[in-house]
Amino acid sequence: MSTYLPTIKQLQYLVALHEHGHFGKAADASFVSQSTLSAGIRELESLLGVTLVERSRRVVRFTALGEQVVAKANRLLREAEELADLVQASGKPLSGELRMSVIPTIAPFLLPRILPRLKRERPDLKLMLREETSHDALESLSHGRVDCVLLALPFDTGDAAIAHIADDRLFIAFPKDDPRDPPASIKPEMIDQGRLLLLEDGHCLRDHALAACSRSELRASAAMIGTSLHTLVQLVDNDLGLTMLPEMALMAGILNGTNVVARPVDSPTAKREIVLAWRKNSPREADFLLLADELRAG
Repeated sequence: MSTYLPTIKQLQYLVALHEHGHFGKAADASFVSQSTLSAGIRELESLLGVTLVERSRRVVRFTALGEQVVAKANRLLREAEELADLVQASGKPLSGELRMSVIPTIAPFLLPRILPRLKRERPDLKLMLREETSHDALESLSHGRVDCVLLALPFDTGDAAIAHIADDRLFIAFPKDDPRDPPASIKPEMIDQGRLLLLEDGHCLRDHALAACSRSELRASAAMIGTSLHTLVQLVDNDLGLTMLPEMALMAGILNGTNVVARPVDSPTAKREIVLAWRKNSPREADFLLLADELRAG
């Protein structure tokens, strides 16, 4: 067997460069200087005796062999992560470092409620959080950048294992003095498609909202201008339309200080399922099940 093997750090640098397509951004994501990351990749190329990355002033392009090496590196890094997880799982339950991605329509509403209690009751747990859209979060899970993901279904989670946390009902939010005087619950056919404001493409809540309405024409006509639920609430508060909000956000006080009110959507599909997802067969599955219990209790 060759004495000269790539290091985990070199493979991490290569994968980061492939993900970000830019030396500076890859270095920032790896928490090292650009020169350190560049030198690590050059050392890897020298060790292997091949060119993995074609460099120019503006473009970073991986060679065909480089693409193959990145794919293999991703698998090796996942194996290394699982090895560390195996050791971690043999210690105290739900302790040590645990990296979790959370989608933006959950993070600001659920985490402030549960993190203080987790800190008190699980002092040995070091929870590392990152906020990402569902697609990016599951990519991070697949590539071993995070250990678990807190997201909302329906969404294609691939072969990830999941644990149910809660059902989150959807509500229509509108100006308090709306002349239409909406009833106590709002049927999907009552929603004015010309006034509906939704999150921009990429946020799964947008799809959940459209599915809750069960009206195909809304997909083409809904105004998708919000980058966050707080932005949408401000737009509604300024009488620029109406929007759909999850119950979780309402309970967290997103309407406080506004002249916006919300009523539930009268539809069996007007909800999303909050779940915790992790890589199937992870040696830390017992930890994730415990974390799911903690999240349900929150």
